[in-house]
Amino acid sequence: MLRMEIALFIVLAFIAYIYFSAEKKHTPLHRTFSVLLVVTLLHLIFDGITVYTVNHLETVPKLLNDTVHRLFIGTMMLIFFLFYQYIAILVEEETGKPRRLDPGARVYLVASELGDILLPVHYAVTPDGNYSDGIHVIFCYISVAFYFLLGTGLLLANWKSIQKKKKMAIIIATLIELIVTTLQGFNPTWLISGMGITLITLAFYLILENPDILRAELTEQKMSMLYLKSQVNPHFLYNTLDTIRIQAQLNGDKKVAGLLMKLADFFRLSVKVNCPMVALDDETQLLEAYMELMCYRYPELNYRYDVDPEFGGVQVPNFILQPIVENSLLHGLKNRGYRGEIAVSAQKTEEGNLEICVCDTGSGFADGKKAEVDNMLLNYSKQEQKLTGNSIGILNVQKRIKLMCGREYGLWYTENENGGVTAHILLPMEEEK
Repeated sequence: MLRMEIALFIVLAFIAYIYFSAEKKHTPLHRTFSVLLVVTLLHLIFDGITVYTVNHLETVPKLLNDTVHRLFIGTMMLIFFLFYQYIAILVEEETGKPRRLDPGARVYLVASELGDILLPVHYAVTPDGNYSDGIHVIFCYISVAFYFLLGTGLLLANWKSIQKKKKMAIIIATLIELIVTTLQGFNPTWLISGMGITLITLAFYLILENPDILRAELTEQKMSMLYLKSQVNPHFLYNTLDTIRIQAQLNGDKKVAGLLMKLADFFRLSVKVNCPMVALDDETQLLEAYMELMCYRYPELNYRYDVDPEFGGVQVPNFILQPIVENSLLHGLKNRGYRGEIAVSAQKTEEGNLEICVCDTGSGFADGKKAEVDNMLLNYSKQEQKLTGNSIGILNVQKRIKLMCGREYGLWYTENENGGVTAHILLPMEEEK
């Protein structure tokens, strides 16, 4: 039996090595899984020691046996709390609903750990092998069932809002735990709880946390960004060139040279596709070049820029501001004959993040359109990758922010009291190292 625990430890240690050596964003979900991996490895160590001590009751001092057994049970209950926590964070990211069950789950964790320390441990001796039983083990089963019910309840309550592969991971983990717990209950000498925990961890890793899957998603987004940049709205390109051509025919002033320079600047800055993250200064330079061209084309269009220079070095995903501003022009100010203003501002939030706002004085959302946009941005991971359509720009921006910065960051819209809409972009305040 001890050989199984050693094999499980080696397998999980290898998985942990791959996971921790891979480049990834430290989101709440990944931090929780990281802690889960470490605690599970510790648990397997205590599991292996317990398998030996419980079968050598006559030679191992009772105090040592009880101490190791309590560590084994204590880490097990912590693992199932972390499994619940992982599911809760996953559901929150998918649905946007706050984790209201967390306080109760934490209180119960403290109570279960105290029970593990204080309740007496009893051992059953049988011809097939020894095992622990009595109130200590019953309390452990109750704790596992408690977190099992919490996780299952979250899954069922938000079934329609959770992505298919994430539902599959939770279902597989739940089935594994049900099967292993049932087998362990009917055959207490089998001592296979460590195998069940390892299989659940592997299920989450292979389906949701595998670095290769995350890299594949990033590659898909990069290809989408390449396509988006290669298009850069042909109408904008053709109309701007036509404006320059007409101006050149009418008079030979320096404005033509200035416009050509701005157009060159725009395309020079927009082709940094090999840099997934750029300084905010680079993004704003590209945006200024774009807006100066648009303001020349539409004389009654105004552009205001209010970003503290100290934010200039903050790293942001490449090419996220221009699609947002272009969206404001095409869906807000176009209906008003391109008369109005677009204002870009940035400020530091109380949590220490960077919030960039793109505010326009356009016509605002049409009836039902805001709900449609909100749903698309909230459920960005379930949206099929499209290469055409009005929403590809902001959907592409949302997906790249989530993948490059973390799922707690992203894009959302609010309606202004005096008309128009404001796009909010939340990013981490990180400068290039």
